[in-house]
Amino acid sequence: MTRQSSRRNFLARLAAGAGALALTGCDRLVQDDNLDALLRQTEKLTLAGQRALLSRHALAREYAEADLSPVFRANGTQMPDSNEYARLLEGSFTDWRLQVDGLVERPQSLSLAELKRFPSRTQITRHDCVEGWSAIGKWQGVPLAHVLDAAGLKPGARYVVLHCADELEKTLDGNGRYYESIDLIDAYHPQTILAYGMNGKDLPVQHGAPLRLRVERQLGYKQAKYLMRIEVVDGFSTLFGGKGGFWEDRGYEWYAGI
Repeated sequence: MTRQSSRRNFLARLAAGAGALALTGCDRLVQDDNLDALLRQTEKLTLAGQRALLSRHALAREYAEADLSPVFRANGTQMPDSNEYARLLEGSFTDWRLQVDGLVERPQSLSLAELKRFPSRTQITRHDCVEGWSAIGKWQGVPLAHVLDAAGLKPGARYVVLHCADELEKTLDGNGRYYESIDLIDAYHPQTILAYGMNGKDLPVQHGAPLRLRVERQLGYKQAKYLMRIEVVDGFSTLFGGKGGFWEDRGYEWYAGI
């Protein structure tokens, strides 16, 4: 096993332990203000350390066709529970559009067909889930960088927020809807793609159809599924729980680098 693989395995197990802590009755520790502040500072050190040690464009390991996992578990939601998503699915996503807005010069409303006309990238990578399992899959999609360049970033743009169709909790303020965020370094990484294909076929519903994020240097909960909107922002502290993602608002780390 390579040093990089060992590190990925260690960090995946560490994150899984942190996730279990938050989900098994010990979340009162995460909700302690002093402990939360300490964890956030540690996360900043991890981010700074990884960015200092690795090139911005250092690639996650890519694999061969022979390495594809015979079974690739579907994480999180298997099917969004909404009439709108059911309608889009019934129409084979013909009416679906990806909205790109926020701090952009040219807001976009892109159909699946239009996204497929962008230059594409295919990559075979390993998905490391916070629950402790891994699988290797083949992903095809458009690099997020191309979509952001088409929209044009305004001054002050720092993060990309990905809004999804799946709602894990019913809340009045929308805080139960899945969302994620990454910074522009990860957004412009060559392996960060908006995937519409998996293992040579259209992206299956259980894996996020019609479009999902693949940000290969981070853990599975960052790989947002069922994408509906991309919002470019200067910060996310006022968005939902203020931590930059559905699970982050519930105690997970915002930066899940591996």
